[in-house]
Amino acid sequence: MTTTRARILAGCEHVFDRHGFAASGMDRLTESAGVSTRTLYKHLGSKTELIVAVLDGRRARFFEQFDVDTVAALFDNLESWIDADGARGCLFLRAQGENGTSIAEVSSAVTAYREQLRRLVRRIVKVQTGHEDDTLTEQLLVLFEGATSAASYRGSTAIRAAKTAAETLVDKSRETTRSSNDALQASE
Repeated sequence: MTTTRARILAGCEHVFDRHGFAASGMDRLTESAGVSTRTLYKHLGSKTELIVAVLDGRRARFFEQFDVDTVAALFDNLESWIDADGARGCLFLRAQGENGTSIAEVSSAVTAYREQLRRLVRRIVKVQTGHEDDTLTEQLLVLFEGATSAASYRGSTAIRAAKTAAETLVDKSRETTRSSNDALQASE
């Protein structure tokens, strides 16, 4: 059974995702959620609290789907996410762009997403290469976020291209590590 709060969040996420945060007025939000303004405020307090709750809910759903250990799975899941949700770019990036610098709560929600994404990619790098590599982690983050944005106008082609580039970077890192280990063993 869906709670009123969950119905509000689902309806409002849909509106924010399609129309932006600033352009989504209370009339549009309440209509999409199927509740009165009073009910919306009762369950979420303010538009800022609503935005934060929507972002937190999306982050939780996102990372449930992205519990993966390989670059291939990361990008495959991105493609599945975009196929199901649509390709309008990163909701967190849009929230930061519209509100994040002026609304601390929104900035915190976006930062929580970014930090969790970084931890995920760092873990994938360690699993796939056997060591931590901050440079590779950053490169993969840029590819992932770039694919998310580019998918809005290039579709799945952008995600597949980013996946190929990411796999190439991981393979190169493994080869470099292997060569370094071989050279170290030879010198012993």
